[in-house]
Amino acid sequence: MDYQIIDNALSKQDFLNIKNTIYSNNFSWYFSNIIASENDNKNFYFIHCFYDYFVPKSDFVSILNPILNILKPNSLIRIKANLYPNLGKEIKNDMHTDKPYIHKGALFYINTNNGFTELEDGSKIESIENRLLLFDSSKKHRSTHCTDKKSRVNINFNYF
Repeated sequence: MDYQIIDNALSKQDFLNIKNTIYSNNFSWYFSNIIASENDNKNFYFIHCFYDYFVPKSDFVSILNPILNILKPNSLIRIKANLYPNLGKEIKNDMHTDKPYIHKGALFYINTNNGFTELEDGSKIESIENRLLLFDSSKKHRSTHCTDKKSRVNINFNYF
């Protein structure tokens, strides 16, 4: 599977603006008991939808402009922040595709932890803060929880 990693994707100022906003008390997280599939009902995480069905859904979407300047999307499908709580053991969520049609995907990692993203070919992308992973999210991949921090946080972009 082809993918690209951009470490230190954003300037320190732009990265801290996103990280500090997401970790602030003004940023809302919503419980979801479905991570990858309806069959995976034992795990959970929290999400914040910035953009969905081609429409902004959050007052915070503008903080993502520095990432969008890198991605240069023709059209956004969805942007969603994910917070995977530390559940005390390594958990690999089910393999899944983000959408059932060909599109581009990107994951922006907010914190460094021992969780990772696993791609269909077995590649494991470490969660390192300010890292941007570009990949085909219409291909199977999976998320994991971490065990060394309180949570694993990233932002998922789906776009054309």
